[in-house]
Amino acid sequence: MGTYTEEHSISGDKLVATIKELIHETNVRHIIIKNERDETLIEIPLAVGVVGVLLLPVWAALGAIAGLAANLKIVIVRDDAATPPPPPPNAGQTG
Repeated sequence: MGTYTEEHSISGDKLVATIKELIHETNVRHIIIKNERDETLIEIPLAVGVVGVLLLPVWAALGAIAGLAANLKIVIVRDDAATPPPPPPNAGQTG
């Protein structure tokens, strides 16, 4: 089973909502948040069934990142076995 990546630019105020949507997509395996200088801020590996309490520290970190950065890049690693869903809402829009 192979994977492929997507990159989307997003504003900080849309970060948490977009990540919440991506976590619920079945073919997303890994999410990387980068800043304007292409430096990795956080990597979120997603295993099947990882939800709820296990992601509480991630939500806290995402909230802090969103508050500090205006423009971010989301790198999404997906399984290519599943049909890819459309891009996340607000992807590519700046706030």
